Amino acid sequence: CWCARAKYAKKLLTDLMSNYTKALIPVEDTNIILNVTLQVTLSQIIDMDERNQILTAYLWIRQVWFDAHLKWNKEDFDGLDTIRIPGSYVWRPDIVLYNADDRFTGPMDTNVVIRHDGQMMWDSPYITKSSCKVDVSFFPFDAQQCRFTYGSWTYNGNQLDIQNAMESADLADLVENVEWEVLGMPAKKNIVLYGCCADPYPDVTFTLKLKRRASFYVFNLLIPCVMISFLAPLGFYLPADSGEKVSLGVTVMLALTVFQLLVAEIMPPSENVPLIKYYIATMTMITASTALTIFIMNIHHCGPDAKPVPKWAKKVILQYMARVCFVYEVGENCMMSQPEKHEAPCAKNSPMNGQVGSGREESVSKADGGQETAGSIITEGKEDLDQLTSLSSSVRKNQTNNCPWQSGVFMSLDCEDSGAHTRRRKGGVSDEEKKDGDVFCRRHSDEHLLLRDIEYIANYYRDQRATQKRTGEWKKVAKVLDRFFMWMFFILVFFMSLLIMGKAV
Repeated sequence: CWCARAKYAKKLLTDLMSNYTKALIPVEDTNIILNVTLQVTLSQIIDMDERNQILTAYLWIRQVWFDAHLKWNKEDFDGLDTIRIPGSYVWRPDIVLYNADDRFTGPMDTNVVIRHDGQMMWDSPYITKSSCKVDVSFFPFDAQQCRFTYGSWTYNGNQLDIQNAMESADLADLVENVEWEVLGMPAKKNIVLYGCCADPYPDVTFTLKLKRRASFYVFNLLIPCVMISFLAPLGFYLPADSGEKVSLGVTVMLALTVFQLLVAEIMPPSENVPLIKYYIATMTMITASTALTIFIMNIHHCGPDAKPVPKWAKKVILQYMARVCFVYEVGENCMMSQPEKHEAPCAKNSPMNGQVGSGREESVSKADGGQETAGSIITEGKEDLDQLTSLSSSVRKNQTNNCPWQSGVFMSLDCEDSGAHTRRRKGGVSDEEKKDGDVFCRRHSDEHLLLRDIEYIANYYRDQRATQKRTGEWKKVAKVLDRFFMWMFFILVFFMSLLIMGKAV
């Protein structure tokens, strides 16, 4: 009958508490050591604060001991074997968590189960905030070991002894954590001698072994960092005329700075953070690449007043480094075809008084054709400088040698700039020949003016071609340096990623 049971339970509680005091340790002899068995069940990992190095966990703690003053004969109380009374009514061991944080939080004040032979069993849930030394040397592939050290705060080993209920904590009811994987929680008993006291103090240490689930950090921090790092060498591949080379480097540096701030917020201020080192190394590399980009752009935009490319630079950069870096421009290996130089059929020793006779009409037609040829040369000279140069040298050579052939026309008269004085052959010159000589002299004066124009155009295009060639050489030097630094930085980023990530893994 439940009513009878309640009557006997009330009578039992009254009898047990009549002469009981909870202020003293419940032993019959003070020389007897009271054994307390401790069992810990890990229910949940609530939070791991790496920056403040505090682990918050939800534990169930069971403490079992024998109270010599709380025994009864169950036959006298209708076979009542156990009773449950508030824990505040009886003596309880002052077992605390040694490595708790600054806010000590004890277990809940739950009931105590008392058996007839004096066995006391106290189960209480406990939300602990313990200090944990966090080692982030291999973040985000790190593993942590957090210790829970339990012991009596006032009783030494000669008064109270702590025993392990099991070799490890109970993980049967553990709620899985999304960030941490629990590998185990072994228990170990220690006996410590403190400097303040000569008596030994036993304690039980539970070591919680955790392994971080790295997938979240790999996809949100590691892969973006590596991808941004590989953008730094691509800044060298960007054309210099685009105007975005320096902007790309600055943008990449700002992106890495944002990721570094995210990592720094969650990490403790430790020197052994490889991911932070990777960010710093990458930012240093991007800074160097930006500085080199500015230097290369300065080379690329060398103006017409720039000095020619040095010989050693042509040999080392434009020949060897260009081949190594695979810098080939369209048509750079094609040789320009040299135009043929046409000279008048003039003999050095031909006499001034050559045969004119029947060849005069042919010479006049050649003179007319010479004017047409000169006009076409002016047009073609804009496309090919070498033809202008060859024409100018040919005409000047004919004048120097006093050759009667000028511009493809056989001249039998010597014309001067001042007038129409002619040299008469023996036998006299007719009026018709005088008239022809005047025509040839005027033609010769026109050709002098035409020659000056051709020489001016030729010199202009020669200077322009030389300037373009010099500017083009500097641009190619800048392009070769761009490709060289691009491959070098790609190799640096690749090996740096392998080195740091391989060390972390």
